[in-house]
Amino acid sequence: MVLTEFDFPFDPSLIADRPVEPRDQARLLVVPRTTGPLSHRRVMDLPALLNFGDLLVVNDTKVLPARLMGCKRPSGGRLELVFVRALGEGLWEVLFKGNAKRGQVIEFGKEATATVVERTAERTTVKLDSSMPAREIFEKLGQMPLPPYIKRAPRPEDRHWYQTVFAREVGAIAAPTAGLHFTERLLRALRQRGVELAAVTLHVGPSTFRPVLTERIEEHRMGGEQIEVPTEAIAAIARAKQQGGRIVAVGTTVVRALESAAQPDGTVFPLRGETRLYITPGYRFKVVDALLTNFHLPRTTLLMLVSAMTGVERLRAAYEEAIKERYRFYSYGDAMLIY
Repeated sequence: MVLTEFDFPFDPSLIADRPVEPRDQARLLVVPRTTGPLSHRRVMDLPALLNFGDLLVVNDTKVLPARLMGCKRPSGGRLELVFVRALGEGLWEVLFKGNAKRGQVIEFGKEATATVVERTAERTTVKLDSSMPAREIFEKLGQMPLPPYIKRAPRPEDRHWYQTVFAREVGAIAAPTAGLHFTERLLRALRQRGVELAAVTLHVGPSTFRPVLTERIEEHRMGGEQIEVPTEAIAAIARAKQQGGRIVAVGTTVVRALESAAQPDGTVFPLRGETRLYITPGYRFKVVDALLTNFHLPRTTLLMLVSAMTGVERLRAAYEEAIKERYRFYSYGDAMLIY
């Protein structure tokens, strides 16, 4: 397939820069996977759309407020860094805005400095120096690393807004946004319906958002992201399958985690490590039966994964409907249920 097939409808005025409150009142476009009419609901309606014995699988990754503003020494030039991943011994992979060569020292107030030790087209690595642990630095000085299409500056509220109720395992630079819609009230209603919950971990990193630059999408290569599919989730999947329940992934990250742990016959084994799974139309899903997901940017691997569940043209029609009905798009926006 060629990249231009994923030039989906796009209306910048629909980009949400904050969530609805309460979160479970976000709108929900219900899309049968193959045939049938689209319908309009709210996320709070999920219990009525799911069945006893279905299993919701969520991503319990937690976003660090790891976006730091620094100054170059001695010039004082401003730089913005997002600390992506700890490499050990004070080394961090970072995303960079601004110019800095190897050896450049960057100050973050009086609390910390970072020295650029590697600067290539593939990645930038810095050595972080401080008397405080890195997480304390982020909590004290950092901002949430909001996506670039949210044009406003991060606000204190984003520390709550841009974190799911499931967040436990620290390590993401972006929220698994389908999970942002859940509230304790909704979780209680799902339990009363007989819907079980399980958690996996995929630490969202730059690979999820890396642009596809190849004309043929099959030539794109995903970078690695850390995942864990624990034994508890495996047991929950087995119980749901035995009861005839569906496996409902909350977000594309959950799809990639579960499908990475699956064998060709659909058996799922515990997995801890790295995934580079790249799902495009034509992929045969082994575990996941349904997907709750937000709306995604054109020409992205996220959009390609969702297209693999519905077919490109059916998903395009769903996006056209969402735009016509003025749904809110992207991380803080509304959602779709594909089942």
